[in-house]
Formats: sequence, C-alpha cells, structure tokens
Amino acid sequence: MSSSLSDTAPRFLADYRPADFMIKTVNLIITLDDTCSQVISELSIERQSNNKQALQLNGEHLTLVSVVLDKQALSKEQYQLSDTLLTIPATSLPDGNKFTLTITTEINPQENTALEGLFKSGEAFCTQCEAEGFRRITYYLDRPDVMATFTTKVIADKTLYPTLLSNGNKVAAGDLANNKHFVTWHDPFPKPCYLFALVAGVFDLLADTFTTASGREVALEIFVDKGNLAKAKHAMVSLQKSMAWDEETFGLEYDLDIYMIVAVDFFNMGAMENKGLNVFNSKYVLADSQCATDTDYFNIEAVIAHEYFHNWTGNRVTCRDWFQLSLKEGLTVFRDQQFSAQMHSSAVTRIQNVRVLRSQQFAEDAGPMAHPIRPEKVVEMNNFYTLTVYEKGAEVIRMLHTLIGVDNFRKGMDLYFARFDGMAVTCDDFINAMSDASAKDLSQFKLWYSQSGTPVIKVQESYDEQTKLYSLTLSQQSPVTKSQQNPQALHIPIKIELISENHAGQSELLELTQTEQSWQFNGFSSKPTLAMLSDFSAPVKLLFQQDDASLLTIIKQANNSFCRWDAGQKLLMSYIQQLTFDADYVIPNELLIAINEMLTGDGDRAFIAEQLLLPSFDEAASLMIEVDPIALTRAITALSLFIAQGSQEELLASYQACQQLDQSSANLVANRALKNVCLALLSYLPEYQYLVTQQYQQATNNDDILQENMTDSLAALTCSAKHNLVDLKQQLQHFEMKWLQTTLVMDKWFALNASVVSEDIFSQLDDLLMHAQFSLKNPNRSRSLIGAFTMNNPKYFHCPTGRGYQFLAEQIAKLNEINPQVASRLITPLIQYKSFAPRHQKLMRSELVKLQSLPKLSNDLKEKLDAALQD
Repeated sequence: MSSSLSDTAPRFLADYRPADFMIKTVNLIITLDDTCSQVISELSIERQSNNKQALQLNGEHLTLVSVVLDKQALSKEQYQLSDTLLTIPATSLPDGNKFTLTITTEINPQENTALEGLFKSGEAFCTQCEAEGFRRITYYLDRPDVMATFTTKVIADKTLYPTLLSNGNKVAAGDLANNKHFVTWHDPFPKPCYLFALVAGVFDLLADTFTTASGREVALEIFVDKGNLAKAKHAMVSLQKSMAWDEETFGLEYDLDIYMIVAVDFFNMGAMENKGLNVFNSKYVLADSQCATDTDYFNIEAVIAHEYFHNWTGNRVTCRDWFQLSLKEGLTVFRDQQFSAQMHSSAVTRIQNVRVLRSQQFAEDAGPMAHPIRPEKVVEMNNFYTLTVYEKGAEVIRMLHTLIGVDNFRKGMDLYFARFDGMAVTCDDFINAMSDASAKDLSQFKLWYSQSGTPVIKVQESYDEQTKLYSLTLSQQSPVTKSQQNPQALHIPIKIELISENHAGQSELLELTQTEQSWQFNGFSSKPTLAMLSDFSAPVKLLFQQDDASLLTIIKQANNSFCRWDAGQKLLMSYIQQLTFDADYVIPNELLIAINEMLTGDGDRAFIAEQLLLPSFDEAASLMIEVDPIALTRAITALSLFIAQGSQEELLASYQACQQLDQSSANLVANRALKNVCLALLSYLPEYQYLVTQQYQQATNNDDILQENMTDSLAALTCSAKHNLVDLKQQLQHFEMKWLQTTLVMDKWFALNASVVSEDIFSQLDDLLMHAQFSLKNPNRSRSLIGAFTMNNPKYFHCPTGRGYQFLAEQIAKLNEINPQVASRLITPLIQYKSFAPRHQKLMRSELVKLQSLPKLSNDLKEKLDAALQD
C-alpha cells in the first residue's frame, strides 16, 4: 500500500506557521482486532488567537464512523472528507475557543504492510507514528508542535493479547465480557502524537529496577517473544548503564515510574523513542554469544542508549517542525557516541563513526538527495531520516563541543533544558542556548544547518629554514549546486598535530572562518610533519598531497590515534587508486614494513585491527570520480593479496596468538577483532584457507556450547563467501539447519548468501527469494538479502551486464507496493549512479527510468527518482 496519499507538492521550511488550533488532552479507547480495530478519540481542542479558520485534521487509510462535536453528532453535510483530511468548516465549529471533538474510526492493521500507524508485527499489535504515522490511527493535527497529554485505554482478547501497553504509567486494568480485558495508561507529560505507542501481544518479561540519583525507584521492563528472555539481559544492563551515564554526564534523570522496551520483528526502523514505551527492532535487543556477534552487542548497547537519551533530547524538548529533525537526532547520536566511547575504546569507536560517515554520508552529500542537516523543503518526510540528519548532524554537535569546550557545552545543555523543557523548538534555539552559555558568537556556525554538501579543505604548507617558521594556509569550498549557488564560508574547527624532532607532537585547534586563512608556528629546527583533523574534528574532505614518508611518520609518531589510523588509510587508499587505473602498479614494500611493525608490536589489538582493515568499496568510491566499479574491486583485491603474501608470517603468528586466548580473557573482543582481520587477509592465500574451515567448525560445532561463538563463525563464513571456498555450500547448509528457527541469525544467513562471490549469484538470489523464510513484508529480511547484495557484493551488483541493477530495481518495484519506506532506503545505491563510469551510469539510469514509470509510485520513491533523473 502507498506510504502516503498526499500529493507530491513540496513543503517548505519558510512556510511554517503555528497551528490555528492546539489539542490539550487526548482520551483514546482502542479496541483491537486484526482486520477492524476501532479507535474512539476524544480531543480537547483550543482555538488559537480567536481565529475563524476551519479545523483540518490529518488522516489516511481510515474508515470514518462518526464525528461528535461537544456531544452533538455532526452530519456528513457539516464536514468534508478527503483521502488525507477531515475538515470541519468554521461555520460548524462553536463560537467559543474551547470545544471537545470525539471521532470514531476503524482501521485494518493486518493489511498495513507499510508498518506505519497501527499494524501487526507477527502475532502482536504494534505502532510506529514517527514521522506522520498517527494519522493512520485517527484523525489528528499530526504535527510535532501540537503537544497534548494522552490517556489510552486498550481493549483486546485476553488470551491472544495478555499484555497491553501504551505510554506513561498504568492507571487501571480489568476484565470485560467475551474474554476481553483492558488496561488504561496515562502519560502526564504533554507530547506530540509521533511519540504515541501501543503494543499488544504475548511476551516474556524481563523486569528490573533503577534507582535515580534523587532516590526514585524506576521499574524497568523489557518485553520479548516467548523463549527469548535470556537474550534480553544485555539490553537490560545497557539500559541501566545509559541511565547512570546520563545522570553523571548531563544531570538528567528519568521522569516516569516505569520505562518499557518491546522487541518486535517487523519494524521499519532500528527503534523508536516513544515516551516511556520504546518499540525496538528485535535485532537491537536480543543477544547471546551463540547467536550475536561482538558488533551486535555493541550496537544493541548504542541503540538502547540512543533511545533512552531521547527522553530528554527529543521527548521533553521536541522539534517544532520536521525540518528541525536534526535538533533531536543529531544531538542524540552525538550523545550515544560519547557514551559508547566511554564504554569502549574511544579511539576505535571514533574510527568506526568516521567509517560510516565517509563510506555512506559523504556519498549522500554528493548525490541527488543531498540536503542540509536542516532541509529547506520536504516532499516525503520519511526520506529525510538520513545519514546527513543523523551522522552529519552529530558531527556538527561534536564541532560545537570542540569549539566551546566540555564545561561550556554542559552549561549550554543545562540552559537549553531550563528554557525549553516541555516545548517544541528549533535548531536555532539550541545553538542560541549554547552561544549564551559559552559567551561565544556562533552566528556563522549556524550555516552548517543550512548548507549542504561536504566542504573541501585545501592545505598548503611551507617552511623557512632561515627563520625556522612553519606556515600553514587553509582554504575552504562547499559544493556549488543549483540550489546552492553561493555557499558561504563555514566556521570549521581544525585540530592539527605538528610532528618534528624537537616537538613530541604539538597540538593546535585552528578555527577556520574565512575562505582562506594562514597561521604561523615557530621554533622548529626542521619542517614538521602535519597531521590534519585530529579526532576528525570536522566532517570535511582534504585536498592535501602528502608523500608516503610523511604518512609513515604520522603512523609511527603521531600522538593522536585517529591521525595514526587515518594516515594508514590514506596510504592504502592511494595504492587502491593507483591500482584502479593501473593494474600493473607496483606497491612499495614500505607498506609491508609498517604493517609488520603493527602486527609485532604490543598496541591495542582492536586498534591494530582497524589499521589493517582496508577502505571499503564504498569508502573508496566516495573519494573517486566516475570510478569503474569492476576495476575498483580488482584493485582492492590486489592490495589485499599483496598484504597477505608479504605479511603472511606475521599475520599467521597474530592469528594463532589470538586464537590461543580463552573465553575468560579481558580483551576478548579486541583479540577476536584482530584475529578475524588476520583470517580475512590470510584467506586470500590457498595454503591458509584451511584456517577458515577450522575456525568455522570450532566456533559452530563445539562440544562445549559455551565455547560456540557467532563472531568467529560469521567471520569464517564471510571469508568462505568472499572466495567461494570448497566448503562454502556445506557450511551454509549446516548454518541454516542449526539456526532455522532463530529469526535474527537467519537474517545473517540470507546476508551471507547474498554476499557470495560466484558466477551463479543471480540464480542463487532467485532461489533465496523463494525460500520459505523469506518475505518482502519483513523489513529485516528484505535488508538482509537485497541490501546485503548491493553493499557487500560490488563485483556482481556492478556486473557489466547490468543484471545486478536489474535485480535491485525489480525488488524495489515490488516493495513500492508493500513498504515504500524500505523501498526508498534500498534504492540509494542506484540513485548515486553519477559516481560511476559512463557505461555503468547508463545501465543504472535505465533501471531508474523504469521505476519512475510504475503506475502506483509512492511519494517515497517518486521524490528520490525525480531528484536522481533531473538533468
């Protein structure tokens, strides 16, 4: 079904105006039924500023039963109904400024495959209302600046749905006739309707408590499908850590008597921060060592933290309008990144953040859907839940944190909450609070919110041997586009390190505010080596040619760990670029010397693992123009093979050293990370491919079930798939039979199959689409097969015949009818076609043109296709 029934006319930030009416209280009675759920909504409404406007309420996919105004039923002549609006003319409204409107609607959750509003997730009822899903439940002023207190009575069959949940605190419960029962929930905090939630089903419950700094005991409840209780323990610990961290770092306590999390299998997003009742995709709740990887554990902790932190940065203070989405998302991503950095290696966590930014967000910034972190116009709001709003938004907050310092940032947060608690505000309101708290002029910094694209910083340096003066000149340029003809100079914090014989490593924070600026540093007996962007202090690209010797100096001598890692990535990237355009390029042996020194040193093994990871296909492609994807995949393979051959002894020694550590090792995660990077490189050499089979058997078939480990099992299978090893088919069959009844692990199985580097991949994909456990209606399953193919199998996604593009387009056409949000997110690799060589551009564009002609094209896809195909 269509994601939206509205027309495709854009909405503009400049057109915002406050609502003519506000809703103060909402009393809902929701009687659940698979195909005909009834919603009775009693709204206490107040007219604003004595206006005489009609009342227009949003609604989609609803059957209207009745409208009652101040206890008087309205006839059909007293209101107008369209596919998207219920309009009550001013002439039908009472003269006073306050009135009560009671609306009864019916909806069909079973047929709601778009998973917006009220829908069935397996056998459970579930809701998702952000951004504009509440209008699929009842007619309402579906906008974030309309905030009301909600009381929700949920009625359902007691046997089928013993657990009935909604926002706030439970205030009543009881049995009704015909084996039905009810639970009533009241949320005392006014909220926009996008934060409404309802869940009903059969669940196991993991219960615990948390005592706040002020001594209040909060009940913590995590609801999971029957049989999964043990897998929720890590999520509970993560929640308790998050609550403690937010109190210690920002002085923010939780405010309700209960905090609930529900894990469901069918969910478009990772999770949703509904007030007091967070609904989670089960992949971000369920984990044990047998079925979850170390990355899964990390991500669960991070997403649990993210949604909990939203209680203040998103719920207590929310967005005035959806153009301000980064107000809550960018800030909350920054907060969860800070949390993760403290829970784990700060260096590795930062590197992983930057990998996502460079491999995906930079491409988004350069693509047809490029937009500022506060967009100026929107057609389909779901399309702006992007890496730009989230990840780049977080980088902007991080730059602010760098510019004003830790203490002033905390003062700014305190002032922000003091001013705006319980309100719906803007990005400018947040920056103004930070400016006032720190006494720093941030007016130029605000341009980050209104300019799109990744700025490019050009670096020029010189050294005067006579004066011992080192000079550095930086210039900035943001992309010029049709909608951004004259981008202005941004306020950019540039952290640098100067490495020389007589300086252990001089660190400086430079504030680049002009198109071009220069700085001078004295006291150097020789020209220092410049390490740019310590900690990746700004989301920019560099135009800075450094020779191999300089990069190797940074790798060995820089104090900043990010700079050491980044210098290694630049070195590797330079060789990938050379090999892409010249397959006969000879890679210098100095690279092997540096790698062997890393492997034989005593550094942090998790950090060494990151140093050994080559730039991904997407990272490399984002730094190249009209790249030949086939040549690029060959280049990455050639460089991997060169490292494997030249460092095989050191790689094997490191692999064996990590393999010998038992499960009780304190650094087990770091050891596994290094071990599996070594295995990935060694697997390029036939003489070491036996290690892949050996590791799979040890990790998956262990006599001691506690020794089984999904991280090692999946790492071995990934190597098998990449090289299409002899044992791959048998391993995949064994893995499937072992985990056939475990949904999240089967998602991994589908992803592995989609990543197999084989000439038979397309027939295998066709078979997988027909697998009994595959369904396009399940977002996780769609992403695990279709998304994994496009992201993890570049050789065949970009195959010269165009068959990979055709496969993706065919599945998107089907998803357009089922779940447009998922379709819209999966289309990203196709709409970025201009990054690739002309012959690939032509093939990709051809598929986009076909999609554009679909008879029932959703707004989600239409907006992206129109942007991608415009000249």
